[in-house]
Amino acid sequence: MNPQYTGQYGQGSPGDYGAPVSTGYGPPSSGQTGSGQNMYNGQPMHQQGPGQYGGPSKPMPVQNGPQGLPPGGYGGPQGDLQYGAPRPGGPGSIPPRGPAPPGQMGGPRGPGPQMTPGQGPAPPGQMGGARGPGPMPSGQMGGPRGPGPQMTPGQVPSQMNSQMGNLSISGPPQRGQAPMGVGPPSSSGASYMPGPPSSMSGPPGGMGSPPSSMGGPSSSMGGPPGSMGGPPSSMGGPSGSMGGPPSSMGGPPSSMGAPPSSMGGQLPPRSTPQPYGMPPGPGAPPVSHGQPPVAGGSYTSSHQPVSNIVTQPSDSYSQPSTGGYGPPPGTQPSGFPPPPTSMGQPRPGMGPPGPGMQRPPMGMPPSSSAPGSFGNQHGYGVPPSMGQTPQGPPTSMQGQGYNQPAGFPPMSGAPPTGQGFQAPGAQEMSHGQFGGAPQPSFNQGYPGAQPPRPGAPGMPPGGIQPGGMQQPQQKKLDPDQMPSPIQVIEDDKRNRSGIFSTATKGGVPPLVTTQFITQDQGNCNPAFLRSTMYNVPCTSDMLKNSHLPFALTISPFAKLQEEENPPPIVNLGELGPVRCKRCKAYMNPNMMFIDGGRRFQCVFCGAATDVPDAYFAHLDHTGRRVDSYDRPELCLGSYEFVATKDYCKNSVLPNAPAFIFMIDVSYNAVKSGLVHLICERLKKDILVNLPKDLGAEQSEIRVGFVTYGKEIHFYNVKGALAQPQMLVVSDVEDVFVPLLDGFFVTLEESESVIDSLLAQIPQMFCESRETEVVLGPVIQAGLDALKSADRAGKLYIFHTSLPIGEAPGKLKNRDDRKLLGTDKEKTILTPQTKFYSQLGQECVAAGCSVDMFLFPNSYCDVATISEICRLTSGNMYKYSYFQADLDGERFIEDLKNNIQSQQAFDAIIRVRTSQGIRPVDFLGNFYMSNTTDVEMCAVDNNQAISVEVKHDDKLNEQEGAFVQVAVLFTSVSGQRRLRIHNLALNCCTQLADLFRNCELDTFINYMSKFAIRNTLHKSPRETREHIMTEVANVLACYRKNCASPSSAGQLILPECMKLLPLYGNCVIKSDGIQGGQDISTDDRSYLMHLINAMDVKSSCAFFYPRLIPLHNLDPKTAEIPVAMRCSSERLMDNGVYLLENGVSMFMWIGHSVDPEWVQNVFSVQSAAQIDIDKCCLLHLENEESHVVRDVLHKIRAQRNRYMKLTIVRQRDKLEPWFNHFLVEDKGQNGSASYVDFLCHIHKEIRNLLS
Repeated sequence: MNPQYTGQYGQGSPGDYGAPVSTGYGPPSSGQTGSGQNMYNGQPMHQQGPGQYGGPSKPMPVQNGPQGLPPGGYGGPQGDLQYGAPRPGGPGSIPPRGPAPPGQMGGPRGPGPQMTPGQGPAPPGQMGGARGPGPMPSGQMGGPRGPGPQMTPGQVPSQMNSQMGNLSISGPPQRGQAPMGVGPPSSSGASYMPGPPSSMSGPPGGMGSPPSSMGGPSSSMGGPPGSMGGPPSSMGGPSGSMGGPPSSMGGPPSSMGAPPSSMGGQLPPRSTPQPYGMPPGPGAPPVSHGQPPVAGGSYTSSHQPVSNIVTQPSDSYSQPSTGGYGPPPGTQPSGFPPPPTSMGQPRPGMGPPGPGMQRPPMGMPPSSSAPGSFGNQHGYGVPPSMGQTPQGPPTSMQGQGYNQPAGFPPMSGAPPTGQGFQAPGAQEMSHGQFGGAPQPSFNQGYPGAQPPRPGAPGMPPGGIQPGGMQQPQQKKLDPDQMPSPIQVIEDDKRNRSGIFSTATKGGVPPLVTTQFITQDQGNCNPAFLRSTMYNVPCTSDMLKNSHLPFALTISPFAKLQEEENPPPIVNLGELGPVRCKRCKAYMNPNMMFIDGGRRFQCVFCGAATDVPDAYFAHLDHTGRRVDSYDRPELCLGSYEFVATKDYCKNSVLPNAPAFIFMIDVSYNAVKSGLVHLICERLKKDILVNLPKDLGAEQSEIRVGFVTYGKEIHFYNVKGALAQPQMLVVSDVEDVFVPLLDGFFVTLEESESVIDSLLAQIPQMFCESRETEVVLGPVIQAGLDALKSADRAGKLYIFHTSLPIGEAPGKLKNRDDRKLLGTDKEKTILTPQTKFYSQLGQECVAAGCSVDMFLFPNSYCDVATISEICRLTSGNMYKYSYFQADLDGERFIEDLKNNIQSQQAFDAIIRVRTSQGIRPVDFLGNFYMSNTTDVEMCAVDNNQAISVEVKHDDKLNEQEGAFVQVAVLFTSVSGQRRLRIHNLALNCCTQLADLFRNCELDTFINYMSKFAIRNTLHKSPRETREHIMTEVANVLACYRKNCASPSSAGQLILPECMKLLPLYGNCVIKSDGIQGGQDISTDDRSYLMHLINAMDVKSSCAFFYPRLIPLHNLDPKTAEIPVAMRCSSERLMDNGVYLLENGVSMFMWIGHSVDPEWVQNVFSVQSAAQIDIDKCCLLHLENEESHVVRDVLHKIRAQRNRYMKLTIVRQRDKLEPWFNHFLVEDKGQNGSASYVDFLCHIHKEIRNLLS
């Protein structure tokens, strides 16, 4: 209702972006459930306690699996699902049988050859349990489709229906999707079947071996299945023999297909996933035997666990069943890629079938049983590769979509993609549907999956196919059918870039990844303030039931786009800012003027306040003041007031801030080149960039210099001196500042003296042999200097080692990496002494912020030292094993960015809300001396805090809810000001309205900070379970209250929350939250500090890194290419990819990359000759080199920190660390893949709903 503010705040075309989006992205596709939901099948889950954010989380029930691991073993072998590793025998492990049918995840698929149809499938929850009998999903290769040998057509295992849910994605068939309702029940190998885990102690009776049609050894294979051995571990060695470092995968690529990612986790094959909707797989006979496709729908299959993923509005992700891979996150032993879904093939290198084994059935290329075909993994049915190492991933798969590489069976025979198939006589299961064409269900079911390769499900399994029958194919969850973050980001860019007008109350802004220009028309720019919800529940009960936190992420000085105007400054002179007399809220566009303009009614508390005479203006016919568009505070969401003396300490206007540069000159600092680098670059790169107020010619900031080792050296750099003077304080027990006049100067007045000082410091200390340094007294000295000068400001401390010098703040080495990931980890992640916490509080009182630049070669106890940065809202930077020639550029860029981005000093933030809600919890790097004021000694462009808001009364749907963030601060020029941000939100009484207007990125930002807090007080398991509980509870609430009724087997996701399981899993897997022993204690503490201060944009990139292809850049467009999903299966051997998360940056180079590209970019002949120790690209005069460097430069410019480039060659020793950032894959520390996590969450949701 705000009319336009003329002048520079004029309103452009409003665009429709301000209105709440009701449908999410795009129109709902027909056939979808409800508006905005996602479906998906699986098992019921245990009821979880509500576990609200903000309060202590309720303990989670044990997820039928061992406690202490991330909830994960859904009861059984699944829990120990190793990437292709044999499952150790023991309860729950299935004795290996002949190769399981392809596509099977973990063990024989169905009843044994002698098993009569109807016999029960594997015990519930079994990941690799025996599969139920019954036709496999179409697309499976391996033998004619029909029932198992002893199974009469039409029979369906009796328990299957009830036990396993299947994954269906409802909605109209997508491209290539199978029509609904048709399709063999897919026996997804490890369905989550409800049932006691104890039932897993072996295949249920009668399951002795897979039915011969299913890939188990038939009696003709040389003995009953039992003769194949006991538990998988008896099968010839741990799967570890498959994996090892990527180099172990290094045979020449065979034309058969890359090794499944299950090979040890190291080198997931880099090939293009099978396009959705492709024929199930080469060589598969047409499956629609006699069963016409039924229009419209989705495959039904009785045993798929998570089955339909349905996103409400426009995405119906047609999902193949998740097969049961998916132990709860975290239970998989580390280091193993997900088990191959194909179980029934000979291992790589097995050679042709042995005596007694059938030859591959017709239509299967004999080559599929040759070495190099990766079918069955260790422990799944066939003995491990007889002494042969798997071949490296073939390059032939790359990017070919479905053009089979050599050695793949012909495509003829594959069922037509758009139809549903049903094995002859197979009874259709109504339990779950797959919307989607049969997939060759290889590892597509889970991250790390590769396109089908021979012997993989979907490809004809080579060898052992009893009776020569082709196997029906097992459906696995295809990651391509999972909600994709890339698709969501690109859709938002397409639909919502351009102008975003804030005129609409409760308008959900575009995503942080979208470039858009905000037009401030009464609500603040989303860069300053984002909410998890823009439609707030009217009652606390409704908010509690939704399990969504009502949280705000506030970045009060965020950097704006060049086209956006900074908040204007309003100077009302002696009058000062106009405020409500009762709640002290500041004047804003939502205040209502009454009595002809003589009073205004506060929108926050309802009180009426007299308008000061000097501020009076008449009202127009609509009740608005006639000067509304002349006063920013009456028409804009963000503006600044110049503060009067009443807002200053002791009613005295402040001085301009000061920066003190404190340089460690101990042996380590000199030897690494740090001291020389700082002195060489400080003046020309840093001091000339000191921040200044808009329009000011020069910076008002004062600078001072200190060096230290065991003693502290102050420098007098007064402009009148010919040479700087050094004053030494050797009594570090009682530090004082030996000079005041001449310590703080402006660059202009003392430029020549500063130059002289910086030239002399490296010479003075070049012979330093000092190895013991102090730190506490250095901070005390800086604090005293600022106090004495009566200035707020910043200490820039360049420090190299653990402070072990005899002085206050001395620390001992308590590093014990083995504790990380255990319940005792908090003992090394919390400060070892209170000294730095107390010193931090003293700094806050004086407005002194501390920024630490650490250059350690060993443990330096970041957990303790960072406390002072946390309390004073300082930044921390860490350059391990610093070498000036390699890391110097990065350090100087970080320092320059830090100095330029400083915006405010000695700040106090107060959040006010309208009646009925109030802020209750604050998260971030700051100090609070009371329950309402957040004190931040310095605030830059990138820092953010999160605030949780709760109800203390009911809200009124007509009136809405209002938030005002007021920041009282000293500007870089020394002016005391108030910056005000306002946000108006809608209120709702229906949960559907709430779920339609949520902002997932803000939720994840809040969730991650909450997890950081939990990490310091709870065990890692409780932290993980709390996140999983929240994710499951939010989705269960949506399912229960907003989704249209559908089968329990469907997972239904709200449109704006469809990536919640993915991002929730990414938070759990993050090194800052679940960092195990593969990162150092200091790195873990450092990441925790970073996450705690991240704004929404930074946390979004940090938890889901960008993976960008570089090998096919178009020199004509200067754009950064569209990112790819973070999974190793997306990488091609002949590709080059850049991965970045705002903190780290990697360039992955495939071993078959075009030598010409390597020559153009690196100036060497082949990838093997690239010097991976160099972290910068050469400036070569060719198009390729220019465009690659340009993309790197643009990406770095989008981030707050300069990311060091690490070059990783395929199969190099660094590759496992690169793979660690491919968050959709299973983690090396045993964390779950995206698909596994989705399955687990679905199981939890079913438990909650039941």
